[in-house]
Amino acid sequence: MSHTLKRHAAALGVLALLLAGCSSGSKPSSDFREENGRAAAKRWVDTEFTPSTLARDQQLAEMEWFLKAAAPYRGMEINVVSETITTHEYESRQLAKAFTEITGIRIKHDLIQEGDVVEKLQTQIQGNQNIYDAYVNDSDLIGTHARGDYVVPLSDYMAGEGKNVTSPTLDLKDFIGISFTTGPDKKVYQLPDQQFANLYWFRYDWFTDPEIKKQFRAAYGYDLGVPVNWAAYEDIADFFTNKVNGNGQIAGKKVFGHMDYGRKDPSLGWRFTDAWLSMAGNGDPGIPNGLPVDDWGIRVENCRPVGSSVTRGGDTNGPASVYALTKYVDWLKRFAPKEAAGMNFSESGPVPAQGNIAQQIFWYTSFTADMTKQGLPVVNADGTPKWRIAPSPHGAYWKDGNKLGYQDAGSWTLLKNTPAERRAAAWLYAQFVTSKTVSLKKSITGLTFIRDSDIRSAYFTENAPKYGGLIEFYRSPARVQWTPTGTNVPDYPKLAQLWWQNVATAVTGETTAQQSMDNLAKQQDDILSRLERRGYGGACAPKLNPEQPAQAWLDQPGAPAPKLADERGKPETLDYDKLIAQWKSGD
Repeated sequence: MSHTLKRHAAALGVLALLLAGCSSGSKPSSDFREENGRAAAKRWVDTEFTPSTLARDQQLAEMEWFLKAAAPYRGMEINVVSETITTHEYESRQLAKAFTEITGIRIKHDLIQEGDVVEKLQTQIQGNQNIYDAYVNDSDLIGTHARGDYVVPLSDYMAGEGKNVTSPTLDLKDFIGISFTTGPDKKVYQLPDQQFANLYWFRYDWFTDPEIKKQFRAAYGYDLGVPVNWAAYEDIADFFTNKVNGNGQIAGKKVFGHMDYGRKDPSLGWRFTDAWLSMAGNGDPGIPNGLPVDDWGIRVENCRPVGSSVTRGGDTNGPASVYALTKYVDWLKRFAPKEAAGMNFSESGPVPAQGNIAQQIFWYTSFTADMTKQGLPVVNADGTPKWRIAPSPHGAYWKDGNKLGYQDAGSWTLLKNTPAERRAAAWLYAQFVTSKTVSLKKSITGLTFIRDSDIRSAYFTENAPKYGGLIEFYRSPARVQWTPTGTNVPDYPKLAQLWWQNVATAVTGETTAQQSMDNLAKQQDDILSRLERRGYGGACAPKLNPEQPAQAWLDQPGAPAPKLADERGKPETLDYDKLIAQWKSGD
């Protein structure tokens, strides 16, 4: 080997040693100066982190804590990941930069699709390799995380290993979704970073138009308003699609009384696992999720999942769930634009903003920011929306005390196979982007509230009219009925993928609604059986009930409930402005 090659090899060897040192968690040197971090904190507080629920001196004190706590980790580069939504784009673009300038810890905040986040998470768990130092993943996985042995329970971490890097101003009680990230053992496993609900969306300008109201009353015998139940929603869908002005048109333009999506695509699963069955009335009462039977139709006994099928005491294929699928398919075909059946979630989302949709029963509030842009057909000249949001109408099987809708809660998750120093630095960043110093501005940017103090801030009191009822909803006592998937679901990634495949066959007509839900329930039970054999979840591992005739369970109190003789019921509507007044009074 030549001297040149030897020198080359020696240099490569040194480089390899340096890289090995970095990958094992050692910190490269940093020329960070605390006075520079302090100056950066003042600059960010005075420019970007305003308004805030904290006074300026409180913000600077909170930033000073982060600056001091970060000292052992300066110079490290930390890798975190989240799905691509407006809130996380703001974190990646602005907050990661601010955190680096204030603390000296470099942050690489990747944005990828939600399914890819879960795939990376699973790869890290199964391969025991540290891909990311922290993940923002949905709290829908709480039942999975609490049963696995790979997540660091934050309750334990904050009291033990992470005590010195846990902010004294974190204030967990201020997080409106902390119950969503709490396991059956009452430990907090994840820290909410962003939340949004699915609610009822409607054209307030059309619903309050005297001529349209007169036509509706003449056709149906009751007042046009916010539908309380599915019977009223169905009438309103029929009215706008077929009858308004005699031809289903407003101002010479064809309108539709319903919007949805139906393409065979993973997002079709969210359309159902995101609480559609509980909106119909399946499962048992209970907040945040029904017990013993939840909104997926899974029954638990002493935290052990015991079955999805009615023959095992579950409700995934019970009458309420079959009714939920039947109505979804029926309304999609009868009242939505014909192209909706070929759309996925992302494609259907912008359609109401185009101005020809009267109402949507399943509308995610994450679209609020995009629906308030100047110049849209659904926005007034003064910038206020022509639309409003209200509580979702419920189906014929729904009972008082049931959850009434879904709330997404993307939450910070720490894994055990992340090196301790990298985990600590990532935890500092997770707290930074959820801190009171920055959370109000982040809420204004993405409208994905996590703190009660932000919701009740002076800023949102003053600007509430811009958001079409969103602020009133989050301030109302009703919001507790909107919750994510809960702890009954022991392996979210495995079970969730079954839903879209079975719903799709009902959309195409390959199977009836009953056949689709029977297939889904059996497939879920097969997975629960496999998890049982593995003992996955320890004391909360699945333990399937023996099968019995379905009638034996239908005859018992609670879920699954027997089929109703009348699945329509009497339609009922509410005046929207009276509803808002009730919310403001705390009713």
